[in-house]
Amino acid sequence: MLALIDIEIANEFLAKPGQRAGFVLLAGLLCGFLFIRTSARLIRDPKVTWWPGNVETASGLHIHHLVWGIVTIMATGFAGFAFQPESPWIEILAGLFGIGCGLTLDEFALWLHLEDVYWAKEGRASVDAVIVAVLIGGMLVLGFSPFDSGEPGSVLAIAATVAINMAFVLVAIRKGKLLSAVLGVFVPLVAIVSAIRLAKPESRWAKRRYDAGSRKLERAQARDERNAALQDRLLDLIGGKPSTGADDGRDP
Repeated sequence: MLALIDIEIANEFLAKPGQRAGFVLLAGLLCGFLFIRTSARLIRDPKVTWWPGNVETASGLHIHHLVWGIVTIMATGFAGFAFQPESPWIEILAGLFGIGCGLTLDEFALWLHLEDVYWAKEGRASVDAVIVAVLIGGMLVLGFSPFDSGEPGSVLAIAATVAINMAFVLVAIRKGKLLSAVLGVFVPLVAIVSAIRLAKPESRWAKRRYDAGSRKLERAQARDERNAALQDRLLDLIGGKPSTGADDGRDP
C-alpha cells in the first residue's frame, strides 16, 4: 500500500510541467557542479595523468569553465524564451540550463574577487553558493513558498504572518546566520530557532549585546569553533582542501 501511495505521489509531482522542469534543472545543476568539481580535483592531483587538463588556447589563454557555463545559460535561456517548447524539449533545455548554472556557480568566488581563487580559502564561497542555490531551488521545486501561508485567509492575516516571519529572519541575519535566514524565509521554524539561539561571535548582534569575557560570548565562541570545524570537514569533502601553495590555484 505504501509503495502504491509513493508511486502516486511521484506521478502527481512529475505531472506538473513547471515542477518537472525545475526538478530537471536542479538535477542538471548538481550534475554539472559535481562533474566539474571532480574534474578540477583530478587535474589538481599530480598522480592523475590520464585526465584531460585545463582548456587553453594556442596562445596559452586559460578558459575558465564559467565561460562555458555562461554560454550554455545564454543559449538555453534564449531558446526557452524564443521558442517556448513543450515537453520533452523544455526539460532538455532545463537540464542544459542547470548544467550551465553548475559550471558557473562552481566559480562563484571568481565573480567576487575577480581573480583565480579556486583553490584558495576564498574559493569556499563557490561551494557555499551552490549549497544555497540547491536548497532554495529544492524548496521551490517541492512547493515551498516564502509568501504563501498555505491556508485561505484575509490579506491582513497573511501579511501579518509574513511580517512576523521576516522579523525572525532579520534577527537571524543580525546574529550572523545567513544560511539559516535564507532557509527561514521558506521554513519559519528555522528562522525562529535561529533567532532564539546564540549569535555568532563576530556578528553585529554579539558585538552589541555580548560583553567581553561574558559567559554568553564564551559559549558563542565555543559553539562557533565546533561548527566551523564541522563545516570545514564537510566543505573539504565536497570541494577539496584549500591550497597553501602559490601555483595550485589553477582550475579547469
